[in-house]
Amino acid sequence: MGFDLNQQTLEGHDDSFRAALAGAGLPVDDLTDAGRSFYRFSRGGQTVGFGGLELYGEAVLLRSIVVQSDQRGFGFGHAITLSLLDQAHKKGAAAAYVLTETAAPFFQSLGFLPIARDEASAAILTTRQAASLCPASAALMVRSLPA
Repeated sequence: MGFDLNQQTLEGHDDSFRAALAGAGLPVDDLTDAGRSFYRFSRGGQTVGFGGLELYGEAVLLRSIVVQSDQRGFGFGHAITLSLLDQAHKKGAAAAYVLTETAAPFFQSLGFLPIARDEASAAILTTRQAASLCPASAALMVRSLPA
């Protein structure tokens, strides 16, 4: 993308973060659980979106990726996701997973492939996202990260 986003760590109880997720129909029940890292992404001082990850050894679950409604269509979702993938890789992840009900084509455009749940890492399948928060109808997708 032709722009750089500023990234700031934030806590799961941040009101603007929770409101953005709720507005997009994404889960908010586990945001303050241990082991989650969340970020606010901004450009020119304006928040464009949010994203997070849960690292489980060589597997990472990307989650809570949302672009503010007035900022959609500019490529910020791609930039946020690629930033999260880069962070996960730097932290030792070899595979990134996402669960989605509505954004499978978006994630496919970034190299994610759908997989059956029984093919996923056991650590990913036992996350609250996979085990209870996301419906069974949500697509599970994976992407290998460079070695």
